[in-house]
Amino acid sequence: MSYEITGKLAAKMDTVQRTESFKTREFVIEKSEDIGGRIITNYVKFQCVQDKTSLLDRYQIGDDVKVQFNIKGSKWSKDGREGYITNLDAWRIETIKLGQQQEAIDTTDYSTMPPQAEPVDDLPF
Repeated sequence: MSYEITGKLAAKMDTVQRTESFKTREFVIEKSEDIGGRIITNYVKFQCVQDKTSLLDRYQIGDDVKVQFNIKGSKWSKDGREGYITNLDAWRIETIKLGQQQEAIDTTDYSTMPPQAEPVDDLPF
């Protein structure tokens, strides 16, 4: 399942080569919301993996972006302890203009549509 969030690019880290064939890159989105007249700011950290690490190259700190991501979780065991890790894996980033929401406008020309037939009441009761 895919999710998305919009916010300001607050930080972007360097690409890290984890193994010979696996690399990651992390970044942070700043998301502010007005909740009951109080501004709450959250910082959400994402990661890009493999070929997606280059997605961040064209963005600068402060850019308003929309991030599409998947939530992934894994379990690990070491020395008799168990733990869980949750990652937000970004797979697409787009530039947006915050505060300029576009409204869907119905541009259908209803004058050229054929008239609808009267509904048929064929219910037996």
